[in-house]
Amino acid sequence: MQNTNFNYTQDQTESVSMSRTFIANVFSWMALALAITGVVAYFFGNNAELTNLLYYTNGVKSSLTGLGWVVMLAPIGFVLLMSWGMNKLSAPMMMLLFVVYSIIMGMSLSFIFLIYTHGSIAATFGITAGMFGLMAFVGYTTKTDLTKFGSIMMMGLVGIIIASIVNMFMKSGTMDYIISFIGVLVFTGLTAYDVQKLKRIGAGVEFGTQETTKLTILGALSLYLDFINLFLFILRFTGGRK
Repeated sequence: MQNTNFNYTQDQTESVSMSRTFIANVFSWMALALAITGVVAYFFGNNAELTNLLYYTNGVKSSLTGLGWVVMLAPIGFVLLMSWGMNKLSAPMMMLLFVVYSIIMGMSLSFIFLIYTHGSIAATFGITAGMFGLMAFVGYTTKTDLTKFGSIMMMGLVGIIIASIVNMFMKSGTMDYIISFIGVLVFTGLTAYDVQKLKRIGAGVEFGTQETTKLTILGALSLYLDFINLFLFILRFTGGRK
């Protein structure tokens, strides 16, 4: 009996240790991607020659160039490719795709430096990091099962996408405000849900395998998207326009 309890405790300790290591690796990749995106966005948003590769001005109106359209739409393809092609792609290819994805995202997000002041962008990033860190901590430490909560958040995400498409034609400022507010709530909640989900995944992985590396990249991708979307929705409230 004592032997059984000892083995159980030992297995539990090893599971916790594996989970922590997995989560640490996920956050490391996420941080790397955010750093790459931030640097690329800054240079493209503050260099006229690079900006002109993505946008051209026709009088007082700016429009996307051909490359600009590719940069804006490509991230969707990268997310689908990494998510649906995980079983066919090798771990090194997943890592490469994630790095390239973060570069393209930086190019596509460079527009914020054309619209908002540098100070408000920096302040919003700090606010986002604080909220994200708090919800990640909640997701990692809570004993409550967030599965149903996550399902509700995913439904909210679908609602945001539909409402955003509709508002592209309505161009309602009030609707945009409501979408942004709901967006902050949804991605705040998804952060806690995703961290808890990744914690559980990490408890059962086998380190040193390609499968675990690919799961790490997908985990980093999900948290990266939570952070970026949360940042953009908050920026609509806190961003000081030029």
